[in-house]
Amino acid sequence: MTTTATKPGGARARAAIAAKTLRTDNWRLAPLITVVGLGGWVAYATVRVFMHDFYWVEDYHYLTPFYSPCITDRCVTDAAHFGTYLPGWWVIPEASFTLPFLLLFRLTCYYYRKAYYRSFWASPPACAVPDGHKTYSGETRFPLIFQNAHRYAFYAAGIISIINTYDAIVAFRSPDGFGFGLGNVILVLNVVMLWAYTLSCHSCRHIAGGRLKHFSKHPVRYRFWTFVSKLNVRHMQLAWITLGTLALTDFYIMAVSAGWFGDLRFIN
Repeated sequence: MTTTATKPGGARARAAIAAKTLRTDNWRLAPLITVVGLGGWVAYATVRVFMHDFYWVEDYHYLTPFYSPCITDRCVTDAAHFGTYLPGWWVIPEASFTLPFLLLFRLTCYYYRKAYYRSFWASPPACAVPDGHKTYSGETRFPLIFQNAHRYAFYAAGIISIINTYDAIVAFRSPDGFGFGLGNVILVLNVVMLWAYTLSCHSCRHIAGGRLKHFSKHPVRYRFWTFVSKLNVRHMQLAWITLGTLALTDFYIMAVSAGWFGDLRFIN
């Protein structure tokens, strides 16, 4: 039973509720799924990045996005589209140029912030559930103050998406010239989803039209802002979909490169 406290003078105060939350649904399920999903993906990606193998299919020029661009001197010559600049030490990933920026882009993403704040930090774990911390400083202190770098990480993610697009285009080949297989379908699907996720970013929407006072004077930017806004509604779904397409693309290329099975070819 709850009671309603009153302030001096008869003014009503907030209800004195002893329970931590009045939610009766299984609110713990969503953060648990997030922990398992993100944790499993990070574990898989970490193992693959430091495996230093099975990232390139010579016959069809398939390059996994986890190793693109390949810039260490351990890279296969044909896989190093932009040259090699770093030593092949075990602790240095082949894609050292892009991985830090991709990690920053995902970590500072508005959706991912909500996801790992709730699931890993319980801050708060769900709506209408108390925060797991006694104090709250927002994103004004180290290290969370770096969340404000999201816009700059977006610019880097755009450049990396261009590189991934290039990788997907040069993969349309075979030992006899032009070729097309299931690997190409997966690479192109991954690139399309990555572009959709990148463009659905809140920072991209703000850049497109956030400072405009009169859309009628900027019809091109208005149309682009409208397009981005439609993607933005699906930003959460795209965030998870791209984790899936990245893992699928990498796993398929690893399997073909390791000889577990051959690529299903449609042309050559």
